[in-house]
Amino acid sequence: MSTSNVFIVDDDIGVRTSLAILLGTAHFATTCFASAEDFLQTCTAQTQGCLLLDVRMQGMSGPQLQAELQRRQIELPIIFLTGHSDMGVAVDAMRAGAVDFLSKPVNGVLLLQRVEAALACQATRLQSAVLRIEWEARLTRLTQRERQVLALSLEGLGNKEIAVALQISVRTIEAHRARIYLRVGVTSVIDLVKVASEAHCSMQQLLALLRSTTE
Repeated sequence: MSTSNVFIVDDDIGVRTSLAILLGTAHFATTCFASAEDFLQTCTAQTQGCLLLDVRMQGMSGPQLQAELQRRQIELPIIFLTGHSDMGVAVDAMRAGAVDFLSKPVNGVLLLQRVEAALACQATRLQSAVLRIEWEARLTRLTQRERQVLALSLEGLGNKEIAVALQISVRTIEAHRARIYLRVGVTSVIDLVKVASEAHCSMQQLLALLRSTTE
């Protein structure tokens, strides 16, 4: 499903229609739903796009839908729309991960800007997720001993210190390092950390991943 798709969930048909027309002028594909329940029937973890979500609706409310999507581990950028003074709701929604909270009637230019920004952020997140998968696949090429050497290297230990810790020779450590760099596709520990960072894998996450595969 295209990441440029915009889902409109609002129980007011007039609002749904006007938003769809506005977004259509900017060449966004739109799908409208009259209720949160209807949207949940078609939304899955693979659904990509941006969600324009009314706060107050018959049945499940906007914030309740946001919570249900989180429970199902469905990550969609949510822009809340409200025709009421919902400051407390807005604060809670933003804390829960909503990307924006706009009042009706919404400024068309502003809405298009916020939708475009939300979709761009999601595209970046998806790209990072792909890089993360590729990065973790690289680590699976390492043997258990190589993962141990790499983990100790990332903790700042030199070859001699690693050799003592693992009770093997310095020359063996050097050979392990060479194979690690070759299999992972880097030239140094610094380069390795840089590649991991581009995949949004922090040092702590990287070490946890390496340790989990050596236990």
